[in-house]
Amino acid sequence: MMATNSSVDANGMNRDEPVHVNGQEALDGIVADGGVVLVDFHAEWCGPCKMLEPVVKTLAAETDATVAKVDVDENQALASAYGVRGVPTLVLFADGEQVEEVVGAQPEDQLRALIDRHTA
Repeated sequence: MMATNSSVDANGMNRDEPVHVNGQEALDGIVADGGVVLVDFHAEWCGPCKMLEPVVKTLAAETDATVAKVDVDENQALASAYGVRGVPTLVLFADGEQVEEVVGAQPEDQLRALIDRHTA
């Protein structure tokens, strides 16, 4: 069954596409909105990150999770705050709390199952 989430949230952000995040305050705002947030810490030069890009876009469009993307080169302090040592690193938040972290490109079904566990 497809998610029936509204494509635009109260802040006017399109939640059917990944949200590009710049800085701790922006990420905190998205996480504070509640619900499930999947954060993709990535880099432009990272091959596995590029392979993961279509998966991240699909998850943003087809799940109830908000998908956020953080470029680690532009947000080194933010990446460091979450202990990101390799990219891609995916961090999952549920109701404002970090609940999961996966390092490396993951198959879509595995990431979808991760999100589904916290959106039920």
